[in-house]
Amino acid sequence: MSGRREEILDAAVAIADERGLKAVSMRAVAERVGLTPMALYPHVGGSKDALLDGMIGRLLAPLPQDAAWTGAPDWRERLRVLGHAARAMTQHHPWAAVLLFSRPGVDPGAVRTIDGIYAALLDAGVPPREVPRLERLVSTFIIGFAASEAGGRFGPGRLDPRGRRGQLPDGALPAHTELARWLEEPVDWEAEFEADLQDLQRLIEAAAAR
Repeated sequence: MSGRREEILDAAVAIADERGLKAVSMRAVAERVGLTPMALYPHVGGSKDALLDGMIGRLLAPLPQDAAWTGAPDWRERLRVLGHAARAMTQHHPWAAVLLFSRPGVDPGAVRTIDGIYAALLDAGVPPREVPRLERLVSTFIIGFAASEAGGRFGPGRLDPRGRRGQLPDGALPAHTELARWLEEPVDWEAEFEADLQDLQRLIEAAAAR
């Protein structure tokens, strides 16, 4: 990636961090880097879609280059490292989850990350025809978990789920009643994410065993 392209994509990411994804436009990015909108095209393509694809690649490209990823021979550890790195990236850039869910990864940085997941699944012994499906499962879990954290779904936020349960008629939710003790306990999201990754590993092992 050229230095100028990196500068442009970093400016787009910074605008999204400061003002949200809707604030990202060719004009806004051009003003940030001191160019005209037309001058961006040779570096990031001729449309906002190309710019957004580049932003995805810019965020994902460093993930499989992590020393823990490249130095881990075991596929389980590689997926674990990638999962935690992707979650941390989305926590730092909450808008990224929306972008990742809304379009396929076609930028070289994104494609290399997906290729790393493919390689880990092949190393696990997953039959090649099953690899694309399981990659989608792994990616959707990681992005979905991070998006739920960033969007407030996993926390009380402005709509406290515990308070809203009290608006329902007594006895209307028997399973909630049975689980009340555990539903009210505080959640260690780090531990839950780790446990979920371990469950994914077991699922991958089962697919390989088939």
